[in-house]
Amino acid sequence: MEKVRLELLTEIGIRDNERVIADKMANTFAYRRHEVVNQEPSIQELKDRWPALFTQKEINTEFQRLMAVPLEWKFMAQLDMHSSQLIKVIRAKGGATRQKIANIMDTLDQTVDINHRRECVLKALTIFLGEDADGLIKEYLDCGADDVQRDLEEVTMAVYVIRKEGEGLQEPPEDIGIVIEGVEVLHELTSVASACALLLGLIYALNLAYPKPFRFTFEVLQKIFMQLDQHKMSPKVQNLYIKLQSSQ
Repeated sequence: MEKVRLELLTEIGIRDNERVIADKMANTFAYRRHEVVNQEPSIQELKDRWPALFTQKEINTEFQRLMAVPLEWKFMAQLDMHSSQLIKVIRAKGGATRQKIANIMDTLDQTVDINHRRECVLKALTIFLGEDADGLIKEYLDCGADDVQRDLEEVTMAVYVIRKEGEGLQEPPEDIGIVIEGVEVLHELTSVASACALLLGLIYALNLAYPKPFRFTFEVLQKIFMQLDQHKMSPKVQNLYIKLQSSQ
């Protein structure tokens, strides 16, 4: 299996080689899983040893192997299915939460683009759960690349979005990516919602714990959106789940 892993390091540099890579990633799954779970290597070590794992396609495939559930397809379908009721529940909350989500709700009301709407719902959901949306989905301007790099090196786990100066949510970002343990593991993603789904997939694939500041957000992603381990919900997430179910 180590010989196949070394072959993968060569295969990933060859163009139009996805089928060969997919077969070898499938063949080395048990070997890789043993390494991830028992040796607990750093993210940089894993990225060096298994670069093919840090691609959108292979994260989806690895999650399917682990959980027998399609990652991005299920995530988007459930997010879209729950969105209208989620928005109602979030809008109904008053106090500081309402003030914090006001700008996000204004943007949501002004856009028809599905990716922008999903991004707004995810940000508002994080704030509704009492967590810091700006810490989970970190936004930067493209004029300060060195400052962005330094900041991301200190990040435990986040989605990052880099926008052109003067442009808002309506314009496509310069880049969307994921950072774990200060290491950029994915970039040039299509949307924030896709990045959130892939971050969840990476948590499973790399056997990581949810970051405590965002434990409720990830619990919703796991148990309500992906419908995994729904029998063990925290009271906060259970309450949200009941509200969402009552509308169906």
